[in-house]
Amino acid sequence: MIRTFASQLSDLIERIFPERHLYLRCNGETRGYVLTTGRQMLAAGAATVLGGWMVISSGGFMLGALAESRAEAEIARTRAASERVNADLQARLESAVMRMSATTGSLEETAQMVERRHAALTQVMGMFNGIPGSEEVLAPARPLDPDTNSPIRRIAAVQADQERLIARAESFADNRAERLRLAFRLAGLNPSAYAGAGTALGGPLVEARDPRALAAVLDVDEAFAMRIRSAAHNLSDMRSLADAAERLPFDRPVGAARTTSGFGVRFDPFNGRPALHQGQDFAAPRNTPILATAPGVVSFAGVRGGYGRTVEIDHGGGFKTRFAHLHTIAVQPGQRVAVGHRIGGMGTTGRSTGVHLHYEVWMNGRPQNPARFMRAGEQIVQQN
Repeated sequence: MIRTFASQLSDLIERIFPERHLYLRCNGETRGYVLTTGRQMLAAGAATVLGGWMVISSGGFMLGALAESRAEAEIARTRAASERVNADLQARLESAVMRMSATTGSLEETAQMVERRHAALTQVMGMFNGIPGSEEVLAPARPLDPDTNSPIRRIAAVQADQERLIARAESFADNRAERLRLAFRLAGLNPSAYAGAGTALGGPLVEARDPRALAAVLDVDEAFAMRIRSAAHNLSDMRSLADAAERLPFDRPVGAARTTSGFGVRFDPFNGRPALHQGQDFAAPRNTPILATAPGVVSFAGVRGGYGRTVEIDHGGGFKTRFAHLHTIAVQPGQRVAVGHRIGGMGTTGRSTGVHLHYEVWMNGRPQNPARFMRAGEQIVQQN
């Protein structure tokens, strides 16, 4: 039975790929070429592998672009919601003036409420210290002239200014946090795993779940208390993500250099066969400075097989970077390096066809696409 099946399979292959003869005439001479069944099968197999590789690469690119587009659309929706809130503030001001004008005995009570809100706002505004761009966005409105406005209108205007300030704080913190979440998603990371970790920023403002309890702590109304908590929560996430981003390899390993080969399946330059390329290659002149892409500790500096002269840096949290084919090494094992620290010069040592850097990013023992991490770094730079 096995021989019968083999014979049938052989007949099928010969029917699909029959022996063909190719004749070429040039300068009065005719040359003949025989395309055997084996050669045709080899050519068909190579074409199939190449086509599959192109489909996989194109699909990965399209999926990445789709994810980025969805994240940007979500940011746009958040901004639109914030603009609607700001547009509603003027109506609140007019409503507040009408209510206080109709209540003759509650002026002192309203003033005390405004003071309590101001104290709660002071806690939140203090959390924004040192964040680029926050001073201009969260600056209070120009004070009213006391000679031309009644006490009721001045109190109402201060209350409306507080509403504007908390709305801006909510919007600013949410936009910054969402942009950082987008950067982490571009790198293929789950932002929830890094948000709110390693910081107690905000204290009861972030941890409180009961609106009444938080309002009692801050001595303000529940609606205002929850808006303060929302701003503090987003700010806490933003700072947690920003702190985590500073420890992750989001920077470029070399300045002015062109990318010659990306992450994924490619044809090996030595044997011409498809193989997984676990990093990204950059080409530049010999001894071009190679830089650490995140702070960490040098775990290896020396010659490693086909990588040639190699430097490996442990960044903690399961992240590691590898820099291969170096011409010179400027660090040693156990040395602590900062982001941008020069660790060596570009070369062509090891299994290399020319002067270039082979750069790898590893997470929990698995290679990652370095281009995704560099795109995340560009996204973070754009928001600062």
